[in-house]
Amino acid sequence: MTIWSWLRAVARPTGIALGLVVGVAGCTALPGDGPWMGGAQGTSTEALPFDVIDLTPTTIAAYQQSASIDRPSITSSLSAGGQVAVAPGDALKVRIFEPYEGSIFPTIQKPGADFGVQRVLDDGTINIPFVGTVQVAGLSLLQIERRIAKQLEGKAQDPQVIVEFVADRTHTVMISGDIKNPGRVSILEGVRSVVDAINRAGGPAGGGGGAGGGSGGPTQIEVVVRRKGQVILTSQFSELLAGGDIAIQKGDEIVLRPNSRVFTVLGAVVKSGNVEMNKHNLSLIEALGQVGGLNDMRANKTGVYVFRMGDLQNNPAARARVFRLDLMQPVSMFIGQQFGLQPRDVVYVTNAPLYEYDKVLTSIYRTFSIFSIVRSTGTAVSLPAF
Repeated sequence: MTIWSWLRAVARPTGIALGLVVGVAGCTALPGDGPWMGGAQGTSTEALPFDVIDLTPTTIAAYQQSASIDRPSITSSLSAGGQVAVAPGDALKVRIFEPYEGSIFPTIQKPGADFGVQRVLDDGTINIPFVGTVQVAGLSLLQIERRIAKQLEGKAQDPQVIVEFVADRTHTVMISGDIKNPGRVSILEGVRSVVDAINRAGGPAGGGGGAGGGSGGPTQIEVVVRRKGQVILTSQFSELLAGGDIAIQKGDEIVLRPNSRVFTVLGAVVKSGNVEMNKHNLSLIEALGQVGGLNDMRANKTGVYVFRMGDLQNNPAARARVFRLDLMQPVSMFIGQQFGLQPRDVVYVTNAPLYEYDKVLTSIYRTFSIFSIVRSTGTAVSLPAF
């Protein structure tokens, strides 16, 4: 057989194999771990269900990650101790002294001036021997001391009155959920803000009580504050620690609940999967670093994409967006450091064209090998699924 005869004999099955493989190379027949991004390369996106945005030094300004909160926390206008108004149900301890011996009340050096626990009645009063009924509801401890001394005029000589809280029944906040010690926390113990209350209750049960907490830490804990039945705050615990703390009032309800902030990485990276956002502000470059970076053998440095859903809750009409970053450009490293990821973002790194061609050639080789077996043996062999 001459060389030309051999070429004619081989050309037909080879052409069939090439036609089969190349014909399916652009569809789902070839294996892959993500979408073919050729559809996102056009400049017109009117017919697409998303907007394609190239991340450049010009466009990044609109999508920069929010700066870290750097402001003092808002503390309560209520201070502990004497500035808190007494209410029905509170328990008070009243002591009265006189400066001279032989008076109705003992001197401060001698016992016997303690009148025990005085429960504030529903009408806002307490009853003290030698003093009588005292209206205390709505008054601070200092005002109550002055009122008792006023009512003792003509009965005692320069009485010294000391009033203290024994049991706080009304000046409390309820804290529940993913907390170590759920229950009521008194604001009379120096608790003025949401973070104060959480710390007083032992911190989050999952170990997120500080910046160095357990897995995920405070970035994975959501805090909800209700006041008079209305939600006044929904925030990550980490944002409260960073300065977003607010003042609390008696009767507030604080609920801690797990709220994992997760993004997904797919495609040509060292390790794909779901990744927890372990810090308040996470950039795209940091996100790629958390999964080991791009796969050197597969990754297309010009095809790093971030898929972001629209705001379905607040703006259902908002379109989804696909952000595209070209890491072949050195300036893109700085752009990637400025671009902040959000929970539920999907980062996808495409395969390099040569890697895709290699998959095509591998399929051609497998197909050609099958035809060679058929030619040499005459055995019927079923084609594998691509």
